[in-house]
Amino acid sequence: MSEPTSPSRRRIAYQGEPGANSHLVCQQHYPDWEALACASFEDAFAAVENGEADLAMIPIDNSIAGRVADIHHFLPTSDLHIVGERFLRIQFALMATPGTDVSTLRTVHSHVHALGQCRGVIRELGLTPVVSGDTAGAAREVAEAQDPTQAAIAPPLAAEIYGLEVLRSDVEDEDDNTTRFIVLSRDFEQAPRGEGHVVTSFIFNVRNLPAALYKALGGFATNGVNMTKLESYMVGGHFTATQFLAEVDGHPEDPGVKNALEELAFFTTEVKVLGVYRADEFRSR
Repeated sequence: MSEPTSPSRRRIAYQGEPGANSHLVCQQHYPDWEALACASFEDAFAAVENGEADLAMIPIDNSIAGRVADIHHFLPTSDLHIVGERFLRIQFALMATPGTDVSTLRTVHSHVHALGQCRGVIRELGLTPVVSGDTAGAAREVAEAQDPTQAAIAPPLAAEIYGLEVLRSDVEDEDDNTTRFIVLSRDFEQAPRGEGHVVTSFIFNVRNLPAALYKALGGFATNGVNMTKLESYMVGGHFTATQFLAEVDGHPEDPGVKNALEELAFFTTEVKVLGVYRADEFRSR
C-alpha cells in the first residue's frame, strides 16, 4: 500500500492519458496539484483509497452522451465521498503531425463518444473514424505514427503535450457540450449549512413492494425539496431496478431535506449519503 501523500506533493487522480479533458479540468481547478493519470476509473478510485492521491476528478454526466455508466456502478460500493463538483465546456480540435494538410487525411482517431460528438467535420472531410481508448490516447497514437493520413480529435491540451498541429478548432457539433465532474475524497467533508447553494447526493434501495418508489419519493414533494437527479441501477445481475442514485438541492440539516430523508427511510432498505457539497457556479448560469 502506498504511503499517504504529504501536503507538499498533493495529487489529484483522473482517468485517461495526459491531455484528456479530465486532465484539463484538474489543471483548471487544482493548478498547484500534481495530476495523476490512471488507466481506468477503477485505478483512479484505488489511487485515492490507498493514499497515492488525495482526490480524484471523475466525469459523471455529459450533456450530449448522458451518464458515465461505469462511475454509477463504482460509487455505491466505494468508500470515497463526493466533496465537490466541476463543469467543463467540452472543446475538441482536429489535430495531426506538424505540416500535415487536411487534404491528405484519411482516418480520424478518438474516443467513441468524441467521434459521435464531431460527426459534422468527419462527414465533411470524408474521414474514416477509428475508435481509441480515449481522446488524449488517440493524440499520442497519431503523434507516434507520424502518418500524414491520420488525424486525432482531442482537447487542444493534447496537441500541446504530444507536439501535434491543430488543423481545426472547435469541431464539436454542439456548442453546449458540457461534462459534469465530481471530486472524490477519502474523507467525508460536509459543506456547512447556510453558506450558499448545497447539493446532497445519496443512493437508496427501495423495498420490493408495489408503488415503493412513488412512496419513497413522496416526502421530497411534500417537503418542497427539488430533486435534480434520479437514476436507477440493476443490482446483482437482476433486471428489476431496485437501487437509485439521487441528488437534491439543499443540506441534510435543512428541515425539508431532513424530513424527506427520514420519510425515505421508511420505504427503503438502505440510504447512503455520498456527499454534501457546494454547487458549482455553472448551475446558476
